Amino acid sequence: MTNKSEKPSPEAKALSLYLMAFKSTSPKHKEKSKRVNRLWGLVQKDELELSDYLIEVQNIIKSFGGYETVVEQTVKYYIDKSGEWKLQGEDKYSVDAKAVADKLLNK
Repeated sequence: MTNKSEKPSPEAKALSLYLMAFKSTSPKHKEKSKRVNRLWGLVQKDELELSDYLIEVQNIIKSFGGYETVVEQTVKYYIDKSGEWKLQGEDKYSVDAKAVADKLLNK
């Protein structure tokens, strides 16, 4: 059993943060969170191809309205909860989320 330390795709990161934010408010979100975590565990153990995992991530993101919607709702949730957006980084998700946060905070 090998433990890979691959960086998640922007979509996987977006979905993970989205599901963390909303899993306590909806059984659907909680179920999807468990599924994504289980699938990622299979990828880590070489029991599922990363490409198959990413296809499932894309399908789940589509079911929640798409990447942009997931990013926007996640950022809005955390801004409403804490009054600010704290996530920093150079990866695509962090840049996209920062742009959404800047837009929401400057309204």
